[in-house]
Amino acid sequence: MLTVHRAHYGPPEALAVREAPVPEPRPGELLVRVRATTVNRTDCGGLRGRPFVYRFFAGFPRPRFAATGTDFAGEVVAVGAGTRRFGTGERIFGFDDHGIGSHAQYFCVGEGKAMARIPDGVGYAEAAASAEGAHYARNFLRKVRTPAASEVLVVGGTGAIGSAAIQLLRHQGVRVTAVCFGPHIERVRQLGAERVVDQAREDFAGVLAAAGATFDHVFDAVGKSTFARCRPLLRPGGRYLSSELGSGAQNILLALAAPLLAPFCGGRRVVFPIPVDCQASITAMQGLLAAGAFRPLIDRRFALGDIRGAFRYVESGQKLGNVVLEP
Repeated sequence: MLTVHRAHYGPPEALAVREAPVPEPRPGELLVRVRATTVNRTDCGGLRGRPFVYRFFAGFPRPRFAATGTDFAGEVVAVGAGTRRFGTGERIFGFDDHGIGSHAQYFCVGEGKAMARIPDGVGYAEAAASAEGAHYARNFLRKVRTPAASEVLVVGGTGAIGSAAIQLLRHQGVRVTAVCFGPHIERVRQLGAERVVDQAREDFAGVLAAAGATFDHVFDAVGKSTFARCRPLLRPGGRYLSSELGSGAQNILLALAAPLLAPFCGGRRVVFPIPVDCQASITAMQGLLAAGAFRPLIDRRFALGDIRGAFRYVESGQKLGNVVLEP
């Protein structure tokens, strides 16, 4: 079989594609034939070991898995002794944001990892692209109250997280305004955004403030804005959530200091959405996929042999939704 391999943290040039024996599942493991996976922002952090604290989860001083990869969709081809959760021939998908080594044609995974059966009628690429970004988007929603008819601003509506957040919010009846680059405005409207601001042509914060627009929450799905910039757009008691630590880890610091700062900010505060419970996310996405209520945004597809090109493209910041890798 073919598998991605790296001996240390580093840039895409540290990656190689190697021949290796098909592994055999140990007790409690599944052998999965990978039909689709993604190259995502979490993978890029895992490749380079950034931020540095990530290495304490993904392996220190070297990566725990020689292969990159955090999510997968494929079929079970063998099971280890005592394995009961899934059987041979079942189609499954899953995710682990600490790394799972799924950038390979086959890999073994413990049956206790976050996984679910792929619903009938859902393709492998769709399933794989409904894991990482959707998981982080769900954690945004879990940190705040978003009742029907509330209003949320999503900054970065074309990324994997932002495009998933728009769909999840609309599924709850939330009114969504999104920020994205001009060429993708129509795609973002199709996801469910009522209003879309072209970030390439307009200062979204200035344009929305001038129009008197305010929101219950702001989801910064690309981590490129700040609480200071978005605070005028937040209603009293509103929350600003970002997918990144921010310059100088400001989003963590402001979240910790929120109880002290809130009285001076009209109750507005930063909430840092630390992602938890991958299994809950995978189970929720399984249900939405089965109901036809969620369809991931997919940009490009790469072969395993072009793994470096896939990482370079994701790191360029130009991707639209998800980049799929098809081993």
